[in-house]
Amino acid sequence: MLKESLTEAHSIALSAMLSNRAAASQACALLKTLANEDRLLILCQLIEGEKNVGELEQTLGIKQPTLSQQLTVLRDEKLVATERKGKYIYYRLASQEALQIMKTLYQLFCSGHHQPES
Repeated sequence: MLKESLTEAHSIALSAMLSNRAAASQACALLKTLANEDRLLILCQLIEGEKNVGELEQTLGIKQPTLSQQLTVLRDEKLVATERKGKYIYYRLASQEALQIMKTLYQLFCSGHHQPES
């Protein structure tokens, strides 16, 4: 009985560890995708609502080839989704995790409350 109890406890602990490892892996993948200035700027703009490439290029000052490359990365990682409207493709945030992180980053660095350390 004690042996069965220990085996069950070990199984539960192992399952929790693997679940934590999977969650850590997902978090690392998300943070790796966000670890690019252009992608952060794009996501910051998309928090305000959907935009097409021309609008993003004009607002952010990122040249179209670079912008398209970074949007492809964000789309491949399922952080943004697209919708065709007429001749334009509009991008919008598709990841709740990315949205929450972007809101936190905004509060820390963009809201005027962030004071540089001396």
